[in-house]
Amino acid sequence: MKKWIFRVFALALLLTFVYFLFACGRPKVETKLVAVSRGDIREKALAVGTIEPEKEIKVKSTIPGIVAEVLFKVGDAVKAGAPLFKISPNPTPIEYVEARRAMELAEVTMQKLKSDWTRQLELFKGNLISRSEMDATEGLYKEAELRFRTSSERLELLEKGRIRMANRDIDSLIKSPISGIILAQSVFQGDPVVPLTNFQPGTELCSLADMGSLLFKGTVDEIDVGKIADGLAAEIQIGALPEARIPGRVDRIFPKAKKEGNATLFDIWILIDDLAGASLRAGFSATASIQIRERRQVPLLPERLVLFEDGKKFVEVPDGEKTKKVEVRTGLSDGLNIEILDGVKEGDPVVERPPREIK
Repeated sequence: MKKWIFRVFALALLLTFVYFLFACGRPKVETKLVAVSRGDIREKALAVGTIEPEKEIKVKSTIPGIVAEVLFKVGDAVKAGAPLFKISPNPTPIEYVEARRAMELAEVTMQKLKSDWTRQLELFKGNLISRSEMDATEGLYKEAELRFRTSSERLELLEKGRIRMANRDIDSLIKSPISGIILAQSVFQGDPVVPLTNFQPGTELCSLADMGSLLFKGTVDEIDVGKIADGLAAEIQIGALPEARIPGRVDRIFPKAKKEGNATLFDIWILIDDLAGASLRAGFSATASIQIRERRQVPLLPERLVLFEDGKKFVEVPDGEKTKKVEVRTGLSDGLNIEILDGVKEGDPVVERPPREIK
């Protein structure tokens, strides 16, 4: 009998030891309460892109040759009509020979017709030919004279690069088509220039743009593009200017998607309304937050406190010493906070569980 009492007593001690061992060894899970607050929430879409001028001009030449002189530096502000490049003609031997021979042939033809016109003039004065015959001969002579002058001017332009015609200087200077800032220079002194024609794009000489009119050119994910419309307000952040917040508005959403890796993206343009004192440069990387919808002074909770189970949403609330789940309806979310439509109200405490440890 004493042995059984001893055994029972020993087993009770062992069970008590095991209980206290597990009870004390298990870490106590600390929870804290977060109250439902009231505030503003905005649903936004994010676009990633760069700052670009609204109109960028690629300057090209309509005459062939060699760059003889560059009359600007990159970054210069130029006015419309300001000279940018001086092009020195560089005709091929065949072009030069053809131009000279064409001038010589035109001169021979003109001299012959001039002699014919002189003889016809004498006959006309003697009333030996009619006025119509005289006018026809004079017309042929004037036409030949014009062809000779044209071929002479073409040869002079090939040789010197400039002529003066009808009290106007015609030269091989390339001038700025607009007022703006020189963004890039593509050719330098001594480089050959291929002219812009109907059959070839021509050599790009430089690019310039009006930096007073800028826009954001970027892409937005297909998930958000259906929520965006022209005219929506946006806030642009520049990577190189972290303190700047530049307002803008959506100007254009491209109708066709493009693939980048596994993502489907749409191009979007956002007009910059105000530089907000920032000094922007073409090519700055930027992100734009486009405001889709907004709710003011509504009940809010951190979105991490909302549990998703079987297509429903719940939050945990204290119930005495325990907790219970309460189903809620939600509205707008900005990725951090979420609008609470029903289930809990402003001021109600919600349990926030500590994050699970990764083992």
